[in-house]
Amino acid sequence: MPVFDRFALLKPTALAAALACAGVQAQVVPTTPSTVTPSVVLKPSTLLVESLSDKASREAASFFFADSVRGRADLDTVLDGNAVLRKHSTVIRADRIEYYAPNDRVTARGNVRVRRNGNSFEGPLLDLRVDAFEGFLAAPRFEFLKNASHGAAERVDFLDDKRAVVKNAWYTSCRKDMLQNPAQTLAKAWLPDWVLSAASIKLDTEADDGLATDAVLRFKNVPVLAVPRLSFPLSDARRSGFLPPSFNLDNISGFEITQPYYLNIAPNRDATLEPTVRLRRGLDLGGEFRYLEPSYTGNVRGSVMPYDSLRGQSRWSLVAKHQGDLPVKAAGLDLGSWRLGLDMARVSDDNFWRDFPRSGTALTQRLLPADFTLSRGFTLGQNYVALTTRTLSWQTLQDAASPITPPYDRLPQITLSSSGQKLWSVDGLAWQASADGTRFVADRSRTLQPNTARAVLEAEVSRTWGGAGYYVSPKLKVHSTHYNFDSPLANGRQTASRSLPTFSMDAGMAFERDMQFGGKSFIQTLEPRAFYVRTPFRDQSALPNYDSGANDFNFATIYSENAFVGNDRIADANLLTLGATSRWLNPATGAELARLAVAQRLRLSSQKVALPGGVGADERVSDLLLGGTVTGDIWALDTTVQYNQAKRQSVRATVGGRYSPGKFQTLNMAYRFQRDQSEQIDLSWQWPLAKLAVPGFGPLAKPDGSEYGRWYTVGRLNYSAPDRRLVDAVLVVEYDADCWLARFVLERLQRGVSGTVSGPESSKRLLFQLEFVGFSRLGNNPLAALQQNIPRYKLLREQVSTPSRFSQYE
Repeated sequence: MPVFDRFALLKPTALAAALACAGVQAQVVPTTPSTVTPSVVLKPSTLLVESLSDKASREAASFFFADSVRGRADLDTVLDGNAVLRKHSTVIRADRIEYYAPNDRVTARGNVRVRRNGNSFEGPLLDLRVDAFEGFLAAPRFEFLKNASHGAAERVDFLDDKRAVVKNAWYTSCRKDMLQNPAQTLAKAWLPDWVLSAASIKLDTEADDGLATDAVLRFKNVPVLAVPRLSFPLSDARRSGFLPPSFNLDNISGFEITQPYYLNIAPNRDATLEPTVRLRRGLDLGGEFRYLEPSYTGNVRGSVMPYDSLRGQSRWSLVAKHQGDLPVKAAGLDLGSWRLGLDMARVSDDNFWRDFPRSGTALTQRLLPADFTLSRGFTLGQNYVALTTRTLSWQTLQDAASPITPPYDRLPQITLSSSGQKLWSVDGLAWQASADGTRFVADRSRTLQPNTARAVLEAEVSRTWGGAGYYVSPKLKVHSTHYNFDSPLANGRQTASRSLPTFSMDAGMAFERDMQFGGKSFIQTLEPRAFYVRTPFRDQSALPNYDSGANDFNFATIYSENAFVGNDRIADANLLTLGATSRWLNPATGAELARLAVAQRLRLSSQKVALPGGVGADERVSDLLLGGTVTGDIWALDTTVQYNQAKRQSVRATVGGRYSPGKFQTLNMAYRFQRDQSEQIDLSWQWPLAKLAVPGFGPLAKPDGSEYGRWYTVGRLNYSAPDRRLVDAVLVVEYDADCWLARFVLERLQRGVSGTVSGPESSKRLLFQLEFVGFSRLGNNPLAALQQNIPRYKLLREQVSTPSRFSQYE
C-alpha cells in the first residue's frame, strides 16, 4: 500500500470529515449539470455527546491521522509520525501506533498520550483494546478533569472504560508552576505541597471513588496521615464513607472531636451520623436524615447525650421539617391532594439553647414550635377557595434572668377563605371572606387568663379605578369575633362578641420625567400617596389577648388599617396617612438606581383601644418616616429614620451599606439605633490581605489579568454601644495556596444575660481547617457558618458545574 501524506485520507471528503470531527455529519452531494457548487446537508450526530451506549460506542467511526499510513484492509493499520487515533471520547497520540482490527487492539510507542472522557494518561508504551478500554500503560503520568488532580505511577492497568488500577503511584492537585512556589520553581527544585503516595490506587470514575492501599498523606513533606486503606472521592459526587474528622476547642465544653459517617442511601435519600466527644461533657450521638421525593421533601436531625457531666443529666434534641402533597380519601370519596407541612423543634431542657449555641438556628431560639398544617386550595366557579387545618404548640425555654411569657398553643386552628374578582355579576368588584376557628390553650399559672375557643369572621369588598398615572381604591371591611371561655371572666361572663366595620381609601399618582445627572440619563418618578382609614370605637378592655400585638412602625405598616396584628384587638381609627416616593430608574433596563420616600400619619381623633396594660394613642401627628436607598455596581446604601418633630430628635434609625469592588472583596456595615433601648453596630467583611509576588517579577496574575490574593481576612463583629462590648464575633484568616487552603477561626457567641446563674455569659471556640483541594479536608468545617454570617461571602473554591470533556478537547 502506498504511503500517503498525512492529509491524504481527508482529501476525498475533506469537508465531511472535518465537520464530523467537530460533531456534525455532512453529506456531500455530487455535482450535476444543474448544481453549480456542492451543497452540504447537516445531520444530527452523536460525536459530541458526553457518553454513548455500548452499541453506539462500538459502531462509532474511527479516524486515523499520521505523517504516513500503511496497512491491510480490515486487518491492520500502522501509523508513523505524529500518529493519532480518534474514536468518540477516546484519543490516542504517539510516535507510532499499530492497530489490529480483528481484536480491536492498539499498540502505541513513544510519547504516548491517551485522553478518555477528559482524563489523560501519558507514558512510553501502551497496549489497549480500544472499545473495551482494557490494557496497560507503562510509567504513566495521569491527570483527572473533574478535580484537576494529577500524578504518576509505575504502571496503570485499565480494567474497562471506568475502572483502572495504578501501581506505586503518587497523587496531588498541586501544579509545578510559579504559582505553587515561586522560589522553588525558579530554582527548578519543585516538590508538591501535599501528595498522597500508595502501593496501589484503584480508580472508579463511575462511582467517583478512589481506593489507596498502604497510603501515606504528606503535607510539606511531613507525614500527616498513614493508613493501610484510604478511600477518597474523584469528584464532588455523594458517596458513603467516613468524612474527615473535625476538631475544635471550646471554653466551656473543652476539646471536641466529631467523626462523621455519610450514608448515600439513594439518589434522593441520605443520612449523616455525627458522634461527638466533648471532653468536659461526654459523648454526643447526633445525626441527620434527608429525603427528596417528587411530591414531598424533608429532613430530620437529632442528638442524644446519655450524660452531660457539666449539667449532671441526659440531653437530647430533635428537629424535623416536612413539606409535600398528601392524597386524602375518606368514606370512599377522593378528596384530592392536600398540602402537608411539619416544622418541629424540641429539646430536653431550658439550658439547651445556651449550652449548644451552634446546634442550628432552630435550636438557638427560646421559643421552639411544633407546627403541623394540612391545607388545600381549589377553584369554585370563578372564585378561589382555601382550607387550612393547623395545630401549633410551643416549648418555651425559660431563663431566670430573662423570663418569657409563653404564647398560646393553637389546638387546633381551622381556616376557610375565599376570594374573587367579581361580585353580584359586577366585574372588578373584588371580594374576600374568611372564617377562622381556633382553640387557644396555655398554662393558666403563667398566662393569668382563661383558655378559649375563638371564632373570627372577616369579609371585605373593594373596587379600584385607575389609569396609567393614578389609582383610587376604596374598601369596606367587616370584622366579627366571638369567644367561648373555659372559665368566667372578671365580669362573670363566659362568652363575648365584637363586630366592627372598617372603611379605607387608598389613592396615589405617578409622574415621571427624563433627567440628566453626571452625564448620565435617568427616569425620575414622583409617586404621592394618600391613605385614609375609619374604624369606630368598641370597648375591648374586658377581652383577653391571645395573639395580638402592636404593629411595628415602618413604611409597610403606616399604610395598614389596624394598629395591631392579630384578631383580639381592632383599633378605633380616624387616620390620614400622606406619603411620597421618588425613584431614579435606568431608562434602558428599568432597574431602580435610587429611591427616596417620606410618610407621616395624621390622627384626626384619639385612639382609645389599647393592649392590656397599655394606653391608647393620642398624638395628632405621628413621627416622620424617611427612607432612601442608592444602588451602584459595586456599592449600595439603605437607610430609614423615624424622626420626632416635637422633640426634634430621631427615635429610631437603621443604616446599612455594602461595598463589593471585586471577587472575594465585600464589606458590609449596619447601624441600628432605638432611643433609650439599643444601639448596635454590625460589621462583616471578606477581603484579601496580601498579594503573592516574586522578587524581580512583581505580583503574579491570573489568566484574566487579576492578581492572586493569598491571605484573606473574613469576619463579623456585632457591637453594643450602651453595653460597650462585643455581643458576637467571628474572626477568620484564610490562606489560599492554590492546591490547599488553611482557615483559622476564632468565634465568640453570647450565651445569656449574666454569667452568675448559668456559667460564663459567652462561649468561645478556636477552629482550624486544612483543605487539600480535590482530595479532602482536615479539621472543623466553618464554611456553612461563614456563609450564614457574612453576606455575599464567596468560597475560595466553588465549582458550580462538572467540567465537560470538551473543555479540553483535542
